[in-house]
Amino acid sequence: MNNYEENFDKVLRNIEEIRLETDEHQIIRIIASSKYVGADEIEAFYKVGQRAFGENRVQDLKEKVIKLEEYPIEWHFIGRLQSNKINALLDLRPTLIHSCESFEMAKEIDKRAEVKGLKQNILLQINSACEDTKAGIEPENAIETYLKIKNELKNVTLKGVMSIGAHSTNQEEIEKSFKITYKIFETLEKDGAKYCSMGMSSDFELAVKCGSNMLRLGSVLFK
Repeated sequence: MNNYEENFDKVLRNIEEIRLETDEHQIIRIIASSKYVGADEIEAFYKVGQRAFGENRVQDLKEKVIKLEEYPIEWHFIGRLQSNKINALLDLRPTLIHSCESFEMAKEIDKRAEVKGLKQNILLQINSACEDTKAGIEPENAIETYLKIKNELKNVTLKGVMSIGAHSTNQEEIEKSFKITYKIFETLEKDGAKYCSMGMSSDFELAVKCGSNMLRLGSVLFK
């Protein structure tokens, strides 16, 4: 068993243990954040069972999509998206864009998707930690914005919400930010929200306990 397989099995066991304690009916998806590794590492991880990979930069995603085109990889875009990169990103047909941070960005994606004859799946990013360094909609405006996107834009399909945990060593602060996002997600489930994407390598255990069903894991896998 190589290191990737060992890491993967260890992380899966850890998530499963927490999931069973928290909600045995929860199904948790793992997006392998592959921004710091190359195509060879992604290929190796694909061969031990990981199918969904997330990239932070459009150019890096393009290069890896081309190098790994023989594999039916599910590509996600998980980085901050600039308006001038939207067309290039849509051309790569990502399964899901995690980082739609505002109605204005959703409108830009919608407009360009319409021109290309596409329907693009997105998540609404929520700045649940209310930190100036983080992108995303303010929690108090999240539900209104989500419904506005859902009702007014026809070429994007909202699949749920995403947030990044508070940048803190205080577990209570991180937990608070996750709980804010999850409460918004719960409210939006009746409106079709399917994914609550929160939790990265440093805080995924806490995210699962707070209800996350989609994790973005990098260093804990690729080590």
